[in-house]
Amino acid sequence: MKTFLVLVAFNAVGLQFLHGQDVKPNGQQRKDIAALIDQYSVARETRDTVLLKQILTTGIDQLVSNGEWRTGIQSAVQGMLRSSTNSPGTRTLRIERIRLLTSNCAVVDCAYQIGNPDGTSRKMWSTFLVVYARKAWKISAIRNMLPAK
Repeated sequence: MKTFLVLVAFNAVGLQFLHGQDVKPNGQQRKDIAALIDQYSVARETRDTVLLKQILTTGIDQLVSNGEWRTGIQSAVQGMLRSSTNSPGTRTLRIERIRLLTSNCAVVDCAYQIGNPDGTSRKMWSTFLVVYARKAWKISAIRNMLPAK
């Protein structure tokens, strides 16, 4: 009976660690992550490679809507510049949700719109995996998706 009670106690304590995490960022985290996404938008719009290299991790990977994988900071930056040149327009990212996975890792879901020079717009979704390292949030992964019609 004593062994049974010990097992029940261990299970009760252990189950608390198995539930899914849905941690909401605090005000400062939300502000800092929003500033990071804004910096990304500005860097893309102005083709600022210095800023891009400051806000991306060296091991970044990116999957863009045409299916191209960009792995590593050089590939990502070059691909971003090529994409901005080939698809000019105003890029707007609007944060829809931030979900902390840990205190230093978050998933950021954004509505992503490219306003084309001809007045049309391309509406997509973009998900960022951001990490807090060396006292700053950085982008570690980007997934761009076209919504199903």
